[in-house]
Amino acid sequence: MATEQMSALPSSGLGTSSAPSIPTSVKSKTSLPSVIAGAGPARPRHRVLAGARRLGASLTLKLVAIVGIFVALPIVLYGQFESVDRQTRDLVTRSIQDRSRLIAQALTPVLAKMASPVQDVLNAELQKYGADGTILKLMLQPAVGQGDRAFYYLASAPHVSAGQVGAELDELAQRGILKRLSESCIWDATAEIRYRQPDGTVEILTSLIPIKTEAGCWVLVSAHATSEFLRTSIGRPYWQTREVRIAALIYLILAVVTVLVAVSIRRSLRRFRDVAHEIREGRIGEYAFSNRNVVPELSSVARDFDRLVLDLRRVARDMRQTAEDNAHAFKTPLATIQSALEPIRRRVPADDERSQRALTIIDSSVDRLKAMVNAAQRLEINTADLIDAPRRRINMTQLVGDSLVHYREVLAGRRIRLVRRLDDNVMVRAGAGMLEVVLQNILDNAISFSAPDSRIIVTLSATAEVADLRVEDEGPGVAAERLDRIFERYFSVRPKLVQPVETDQAVRSAENAGLGLWIVRRNIEALGGRVTASNRMGGGLCIRVTLPCNTAG
Repeated sequence: MATEQMSALPSSGLGTSSAPSIPTSVKSKTSLPSVIAGAGPARPRHRVLAGARRLGASLTLKLVAIVGIFVALPIVLYGQFESVDRQTRDLVTRSIQDRSRLIAQALTPVLAKMASPVQDVLNAELQKYGADGTILKLMLQPAVGQGDRAFYYLASAPHVSAGQVGAELDELAQRGILKRLSESCIWDATAEIRYRQPDGTVEILTSLIPIKTEAGCWVLVSAHATSEFLRTSIGRPYWQTREVRIAALIYLILAVVTVLVAVSIRRSLRRFRDVAHEIREGRIGEYAFSNRNVVPELSSVARDFDRLVLDLRRVARDMRQTAEDNAHAFKTPLATIQSALEPIRRRVPADDERSQRALTIIDSSVDRLKAMVNAAQRLEINTADLIDAPRRRINMTQLVGDSLVHYREVLAGRRIRLVRRLDDNVMVRAGAGMLEVVLQNILDNAISFSAPDSRIIVTLSATAEVADLRVEDEGPGVAAERLDRIFERYFSVRPKLVQPVETDQAVRSAENAGLGLWIVRRNIEALGGRVTASNRMGGGLCIRVTLPCNTAG
């Protein structure tokens, strides 16, 4: 931070709020009363509501919400569908078990009538119940005293040839089914066993049902492939079912498409923002929105934005041209009046006080009119700059330092000391001309109210978010009841004994018209900043300007 005392001098900026002869206007519609001028009362509730509305309208937040819904929804739905599938699975399993019992009950009379097993008859009976794909096997453990107590493979559906019976028994033994046959007969209880076939097909032995007759203990082994169970997930996790996988694929495609659409909209809006940013900096030509737009549905919006930009530029150009034309139209007759006064002044006797006084009043009035014409021209041009002047990264430290150098002679002539405290490389985004006008008007106001041998302190500091400029003088300050009005248009509290800074005619006119601080507020607010004023503890006025920092390269 640079700190030094110096004397400095004039610039050609617009003046400060000072006009002894122009009446005050109505209160500003844009600046509400407050203890510190330029600062409106806090409205936390309105800010909360506005923040909530902005948050609700955020595309980024909506995109996050969409992603969250797409993540949470399948989890919720999967749980519901799995619960339904579990109930269906239980229902189908019970149905199969009941069907196996019914088959066993239907076979019981046939088996009871048989004194000895007849394979052809048994195979024929099993074929009646195995036509729907059910795999049936009939095993017999002879009664006590009728031979070996081992189980015999007697019949099956579908039919198994004699050469394949050995392989069937080996498989039943390998799956642990043969061991369960004895238990089933001993306890006269059904059992359920699951095993996977060598080819990967899952079979569920829905029942080992014992049937006791005089010939011994018959066991009906009923098996079903899971593909036959009404497309349920019996024998496998629910997520492995074909329906779930198809639904997941469709859902994933839908989610990707939705997210891509949302991202595309967001990117299109970002592209519009970038174009607006480049237009603001003056780095892009005409029809920029239409040329950069890639979304057909936004073409009409892009064209409207382009027309709006062209209209604003046309308005700014017309304002500058009108200001020049009006200034020329007014200055010509004023110059004629001044020229016509010269012969009259030469012919009026020096001792004719009344006539000499009239000529002096005419001269003063013409000078004032010329100054007001210049001020009006400058005001119109400055307004046009607010519309289309480029906003670029500006080193505010350098700009303030250069402006202070121009005031050395004025400060030296008035015996005013200038103390500056400037942080290094404070960057903001603004129009250089707009900031120069702001600095000139604030400094002119401070100088015009400062007494000889007093000080003006200029402080420039910055945080991560804002640049803070303070200009403090040791003048009379402003009455508390008027402090909130000094930024209003045409308002002045300058007493007649206070002389404005002698710069150019336009500046003096702006000062005397009470426009200087109004221009300051208008320019700063147009740049997204804020200007306030407060009385210093030891006397004098402090004008504070805050602007958003721009640290990006």
